[in-house]
Amino acid sequence: MKLQIGDVLNLDIMKNARLRTGEEHINNRHVQWISVIEMPVENFVRKNELVLTTAIGCGQDVLILKNFVQDIIASEASALIIALGRHLFDIPIEVLELAEKENFILIEVPWEVRFANIIEEVMGEINHRQFRERERSEKVQQELLRFIIQERELSYILQYIERKVGHPLVITDRAGNIQEKRNHISRLIKNWEDYVLQGVIPTKQVNSFLPHDPMFRKLQFIEVGDISVLQLPIIQVSGYIQGYLFLLIPPYVAIDTFLTNYIVAVLEHATTTISLWYSRKNAIEETKMRLRSDFVLELAEGNILSWDQANSRARLLGYNLKLPYFCIVGYPENLRKIFDKSKKPTGSFEEWLESMIRYIEEEIVYAAQSLNREIIMTYHDGHLILFIEKTLGQNNEKPTPFLDLIERRLRNLLPDVLLSWGIGNHHEKLTGFKQSYDNANLALKLGRQKNGPGNRTFHEQTRIDRILLSLGKNLEMKEVIFATIEPLIQYDKQRNMDLIGTLSMYNRCQGNVSQTARLLNLHRQSLLYRLRKIESLTGLSIVDPDDLFLLDLCIKSWKLSHLVNTDV
Repeated sequence: MKLQIGDVLNLDIMKNARLRTGEEHINNRHVQWISVIEMPVENFVRKNELVLTTAIGCGQDVLILKNFVQDIIASEASALIIALGRHLFDIPIEVLELAEKENFILIEVPWEVRFANIIEEVMGEINHRQFRERERSEKVQQELLRFIIQERELSYILQYIERKVGHPLVITDRAGNIQEKRNHISRLIKNWEDYVLQGVIPTKQVNSFLPHDPMFRKLQFIEVGDISVLQLPIIQVSGYIQGYLFLLIPPYVAIDTFLTNYIVAVLEHATTTISLWYSRKNAIEETKMRLRSDFVLELAEGNILSWDQANSRARLLGYNLKLPYFCIVGYPENLRKIFDKSKKPTGSFEEWLESMIRYIEEEIVYAAQSLNREIIMTYHDGHLILFIEKTLGQNNEKPTPFLDLIERRLRNLLPDVLLSWGIGNHHEKLTGFKQSYDNANLALKLGRQKNGPGNRTFHEQTRIDRILLSLGKNLEMKEVIFATIEPLIQYDKQRNMDLIGTLSMYNRCQGNVSQTARLLNLHRQSLLYRLRKIESLTGLSIVDPDDLFLLDLCIKSWKLSHLVNTDV
C-alpha cells in the first residue's frame, strides 16, 4: 500500500504542520520520493515526490515564489512543505490561490522542525511499506515456483496472477498471437487480431510514459481506444524474446496509482514463471521428439534386433508397428539458397532451418491424417525419413496422392522449396524397416543423379542401376572396371579434359559425332581428338560394339559405385 500525504501528516514529526491547500487530495496523492530543493527547480523534481523547501532566494518577492511553486507543480510533485520563520514568514495569498487552482497540496511547518527528521521518518515509512510489499511479492514468487514444480497448466497460473493484479492478462507469442487468455468479454480481445495485423500489438517502440520514474522504464504501454495495455516481454534463458505478457487496464484505473512496487514485482515474477513454464514444456517436447527421432533412426538403420523391444518402445511413443509400412526418404534441395536470398532473415540459418523442417513435418503429418494413414517420421542429416502405412492388399502401392498433397500445400505456402523423393517397397518383419529404408535411400540417390533434383524415384525404377551396382561389387568385375577406366580417370585429373563425360555423352547420342559436339559445346575436331585419346589410353575401339559396350558398362558401374558411397 502506497504512502499517502494524509499518512505523512499523521506522523509525529508533523504534529505542528499546517495544511494550507489541497485537503481533499491528501488521501489520493502518494509519496514515492522525498527531497529538499531550493531555486531553481529545473528537472530535479520527480513525479510523486514530496518536496521540502525553505524558500531561500525568494525573499519577499511574491512573483519569484509563485514561479518557484509553479515549477514544483509542473514537475507533478505530490506536495510541497515550506518551512516558515527565517526566509519566509507567511505564504502569500497569490501562492495559495495558485495551489488551490492547480489542486496542489501546500503544507507549512515551523522553522524549528528539522528537515532531516522529516526525511528520516518519511523514508522509514516508505521503506517499511516497501518491505511489506516485497514480502507479499516474494510469497507470490514462491507460489508461482510451486506451480512450476507441480506442473500446473498455464491457464491455472494465469488465473492466479490475475487474482493478484486484479485485471485481465493475455499471453501471446513473439508475433502477438494469443497463446493463453481467460474468458474475457472485451472489445480489445475481439479485435486483437486486427491490432496485431496493424502492428499496434506488440509494440516495438519505447514508451515515454512516466519518464521521471525509473521503475517504469522496463515497461511498455500501448493505448488502444480507452484501454491501457501494459506489455512485458517473456524472455528465454538465452535472452531471446519468445512472447509477451499483456495486462489490460480499464479506463477508470489511474495507471500511476495502480502500478505499485508490488504490482510491478508480481508482473516480473509472472513473466519469469511463464518463461520457466515454456522452457519446461519445450524441454519435454524436445525430449519426446529426440526419443522418437532416435527410435525411427534405429529402425531405419536396423539397430533394434528384438521385436518385443521395438514394439514396447513404439507403444510408449504412440506408434503401432503391427501395421505394414514402406519407407519414403525426402531431401529438401534448396533451403540454404532460400535463406541466403531472403531479404530479412531472422536469427541464424540453423534456427531458421529448424523452423522450416518443423513446418514441412507439420504438412507431412497433415497429409497422412487427411488420407487416414499412420506415419513414423524423423529428420536426420538433411533427410526426411518417413515410414507411411501401406494399404492392405496393395503390394506395389504408389504414394502419389500422399506426396501430391504435401507438395501442393507446400507450393501454396512455401513455393520456393524443392523436394526430391526416394520411395522404397514394403518388407515384412522388423528387418523390413531397414530394407525399405535402404531401398528408398538408394532410389533417392540414383534418381537425383539421373533425373536431377525435384523428382520422385521408385525403387523398382532402379533395376538396371542395381544390376550394375551388383556387378561392381564382384571382385573380378572391379578389376576389369579399374583396368579399363583408370587411365581415363588419371588423365582427366591431370588435364581436366573430362574424357569420361565425353564418352558418356557420345554413347547417349548413339555415336553421332555432330550431335555430341553440339551438346558438349565442342568443335568437331576437338571431339574427335578426345575420342582418339580415349582409344589410345584404354586400348579399346569405340567403333567396335563390344569395346564400346565394355567402356559404357565400366563407366556406369564406376559412377554408380561412386554415387552410393557419397552422401547427397
